[in-house]
Amino acid sequence: MTIYLLGAFLLSLICGLVFTPLILDFCKRKRLYDIPNERKIHKNATPRMGGISFFPSMMTAFFIVLLFTPVVEEHTLPVNIWSAVFLIGLLFIYGIGIVDDLVGLKATTKFTIQIATACLLPFAGLYINNLYGLFGIYEIPYWLGVPLTVFIIVFIDNAINLIDGIDGLAAGLSLLALAGFLAYFIYYGVYVYTYTIIVAGMMGALVAFAYFNLFGSTERNTKIFMGDSGSLSLGFTLGFLAVKCAMDNTNIWPTRPEAVIMPVTLLFVPIADVVRVTLFRLRHRKPLFDADKNHIHHKLIRTGLSQHQTLACILTLALWYVLMNVALYMVTSPTVIVIVDIALYCAVNICINKNMKPEEEEKA
Repeated sequence: MTIYLLGAFLLSLICGLVFTPLILDFCKRKRLYDIPNERKIHKNATPRMGGISFFPSMMTAFFIVLLFTPVVEEHTLPVNIWSAVFLIGLLFIYGIGIVDDLVGLKATTKFTIQIATACLLPFAGLYINNLYGLFGIYEIPYWLGVPLTVFIIVFIDNAINLIDGIDGLAAGLSLLALAGFLAYFIYYGVYVYTYTIIVAGMMGALVAFAYFNLFGSTERNTKIFMGDSGSLSLGFTLGFLAVKCAMDNTNIWPTRPEAVIMPVTLLFVPIADVVRVTLFRLRHRKPLFDADKNHIHHKLIRTGLSQHQTLACILTLALWYVLMNVALYMVTSPTVIVIVDIALYCAVNICINKNMKPEEEEKA
């Protein structure tokens, strides 16, 4: 199995390295740039459609690997109904992201389409039906599980989109989460020839993008941003994996007490950030869909850190949550783990707030 996963990763990586320069040239010809303004951190106009490479790179790797993957076990179905519906939904989200990158869409329009697309999964039978004792809740009926599932997918999709504010951040957090889901699915051997290959392919595309995003140069036309085509595709993929991980289906794998805390752990930093920003906007009576500079990466930069230092801090925090929650799971319940996670995040933000420079001083 390892050879197929490595093949999917490398094929997608190669596709990304080939596609991205073509996208850069296209953006240059059509003058499709992300223009700096007072809210944004970058100083130079930069191509913004790097995420276009994600879906074709992943799918190219996926289908090539499937051609050479023998079905040797009863549970290794190449593509099942959930996989097909996920790929259809991802294609819709990917297309909307491209349209937004090209001509721009209202936030409410994207939000509506995200909800409609997220509905595909529970209607195909994939939904959260058990919280495994989190806050005292166990089995969830279908009528409640469907809206909960749609909410979670849309929420995660927007969390990844909103935290995509500095070089490498959305890609780095997504790579960490994808690696966690990959290890989890391999451990349980769940549809290894479908989900793990998809995840490995997405990781390869992300690594290729990160190379241009982190080490590219606007002067040499080698730097590119992810854009909504990338962040929305990543968010939808992670939302799907979170629901797939959390669903209690004994036909596929045993009932797992860690099934809910696993995706929460892997995605806690972007989830917590969007919750905090939403509460801040509600408290100050600001429009929920208006952009601002109150995300965790904005705040860390206002403490005097560079973009790369900020990236390192946030990725370290995300990795710490993984290590801490694994240790806590050995000795306490998922409810206590979530409470500890929230308390730690609040403490981190309080420390950041105390070290932030006033905006006027930062501009000076």
